[in-house]
Amino acid sequence: MKNLLIIAYYFPPSGGPGVQRVLKHIKYLPEFGWNPIVYTAKDAQYPAYDYSLLEEIPKNIKIYRSKIFEPYSFYRKIVGIKSSDPVDVNVIKKENQKLTWKEKFSEFIRATFFIPDARMFWYFSGRKELRKAIKENKIDAIYSSSPPYTTALIAKRAKKILKVPWIAGFRDPWTGFISAPKRWFLPRQIDEHLEKSVFQKADKIECAWVGIIKDALGKYPDLDKSKFQHIPNGFDSDDYPKIDWQENERFTLTYTGSMYGRRNPAALFQAIEKLLNDGLLSRDDFKIKFIGRFGREIYEMIENTSFRNSIEVINYLPHKESLIELLKSDALLLIVDESKESQEIVPGKVYEYIGTRKPILTIAPTNGAIAELMQETGLGLVAHQSEIEKIADNFLKLYNAYKYKGIKQKINESAIAKYERREAARQLSILLDELCVE
Repeated sequence: MKNLLIIAYYFPPSGGPGVQRVLKHIKYLPEFGWNPIVYTAKDAQYPAYDYSLLEEIPKNIKIYRSKIFEPYSFYRKIVGIKSSDPVDVNVIKKENQKLTWKEKFSEFIRATFFIPDARMFWYFSGRKELRKAIKENKIDAIYSSSPPYTTALIAKRAKKILKVPWIAGFRDPWTGFISAPKRWFLPRQIDEHLEKSVFQKADKIECAWVGIIKDALGKYPDLDKSKFQHIPNGFDSDDYPKIDWQENERFTLTYTGSMYGRRNPAALFQAIEKLLNDGLLSRDDFKIKFIGRFGREIYEMIENTSFRNSIEVINYLPHKESLIELLKSDALLLIVDESKESQEIVPGKVYEYIGTRKPILTIAPTNGAIAELMQETGLGLVAHQSEIEKIADNFLKLYNAYKYKGIKQKINESAIAKYERREAARQLSILLDELCVE
């Protein structure tokens, strides 16, 4: 067994999709000759908590947790966000959405001083624990998982100390992404310098979707293209419990995850209002479940529909409970952010949707990465946010399939099998083996 130092901020008890990639790498890498040693944060202020995931960590895995300072309590006081409200889904706004002066001030602070992100202080506070992890183990390679991008900077420092290969993993692009603050010249230059230095120093760059690679090479054309490797997210068949299937009294469409300004159900709601007005659907025919964490504007959209009683909002659920809700549904809802990157964005949760083999009502670019994935697996009906009639038509098709039981999906099982988490770990192990040839 070779030892792999994994540097990750999102780790149990953190919940949400960001934790799953690392958690599953840790589960399956030992099958391919790599023993994970985890360096992560202690008492971090995660957007969501899922204590059930602690049970999924293999018992023999060494975990080093170091203290971290996060300025979110300060941010909440400035903006006026309640301690019970999630910060992340209330920060990502629509393009040109008006901000209060408090929001503008806090965004200026974030854009000017928190480089590369609000976890930057971990780079300094965790040094002692990182040295301990390095001293107590023979490390053969390093793997970092970003965002937050501070993890990549910590990994860069660890590589300098250890002089071993480093794979920098990315679940999202770095500078200029939808979740990134709009920085003015000087902090933007610093952030870009840090980003490029990571791409240059890392031996390999592992990306969860192809658009991350395109983004990096578009910003820095002189980078070595051979360093970049696409290893998609996936699903773990072991996670899906067996349930006693009972037919729903109403057609049930379920969304799980987070939702905010640029990822919102406005187009879906318009499509459903059209079906109701045209007499093709009644409010008693369907039920929509929104499960997860939502920005304030999403709650407002829900309250303003004419079919509010057909919508159920459920707060964040532990991972396995969330999967049960998906399995109990007739169809699943996927909405991709409205942004310049929308053609390339592939949310991690889409693979867990795929693992259910349920039909997916998809609101995303029809010529993008998600549309290709839906076509490949045979699971999705895709329409762009602007195509209200097509969204309405797709909703009606899924409703009729539920009502009349006559429409069968043509599922591509061989395509779906490619997205098992074990396969992603196998691909990562191949990269590690190539870098660590003795």
